[in-house]
Amino acid sequence: MARVRVLPESARSPGRQETESALSLAHRMPRLVLEARRVAANLAHGIHGRRRAGVGESFWQFRPFVAGEAAQRIDWRRSGRDDRLYVREREWETAQTLWIWIDRSASMGYASELAQAPKIERAIVLGFALASCFVEAGERIGMLGLMAPRATRQIAETMAQTLVADRVSLEENLPPGAPIAPQHEAILISDFLSPVRDIAAAVEGISSRSARGHLVMIVDPVEETFPFQGQAVLHDLEDGLSLRIGDAEAWGRAYRERIDAHRAELQELTRRRGWTFTIHRTDRPASEVALRIMTLVSASRGAAVGGR
Repeated sequence: MARVRVLPESARSPGRQETESALSLAHRMPRLVLEARRVAANLAHGIHGRRRAGVGESFWQFRPFVAGEAAQRIDWRRSGRDDRLYVREREWETAQTLWIWIDRSASMGYASELAQAPKIERAIVLGFALASCFVEAGERIGMLGLMAPRATRQIAETMAQTLVADRVSLEENLPPGAPIAPQHEAILISDFLSPVRDIAAAVEGISSRSARGHLVMIVDPVEETFPFQGQAVLHDLEDGLSLRIGDAEAWGRAYRERIDAHRAELQELTRRRGWTFTIHRTDRPASEVALRIMTLVSASRGAAVGGR
């Protein structure tokens, strides 16, 4: 039977080990991206979308002039070569903003012997690594409710200092629901064990101005499989309640059904808002989920530009 433990409150603040792990992962990301070949172009030239029309300086392409556009956009030299009018388009090189939120509530301190790391450590490493990668790509990174967007190369250390200084958020299992700008994007990292209606309220608040976002659910393998038998005592880490059960195996079947239903509701929530939903088990490498999130961010931006 798998043994589990719960980390103390002090362990839910990042230390040097987590920061160094995150930076190490971030430094390996370009190689992982090249191997996956799914987001190589986006990351190699800036994940915010080179090769898209916008206000950058570099030439991208000529395209036919459309009636109603300003005449000063016409490239008369190119248009003089044939019977059509053409517009010179430039690449879109404007830095964008990503907001990251990391759940540090009591339930994130859960860890079993089957996991590579406790949920909170994995969430912190993932958040810092993504921030470092996106800053390298020219993005600005903010922390919802804690830190204004910035583009420092020391973003992981800056985020760590911010979390260490913040004690209030240790009791919050949901992000602040304040809206972010339409062109911004949110990455929420949590176990998302709160009622779906509460999660929905936070997501609706953040995306009320049409901002995009991603939910990353961090799960310990024991939380998925519930491999217990006989008598067991269950503890609610958020409220401090306990429940003694006589047949853990039978109770586990009902538990797994509720977990599946909970996730289905979260998937429907994110689908309605145009967000994404990713489940990451802590017995898997952090690089897997980091690569997936970077791919999803790139894909969402490509779809947004394509829809304009």
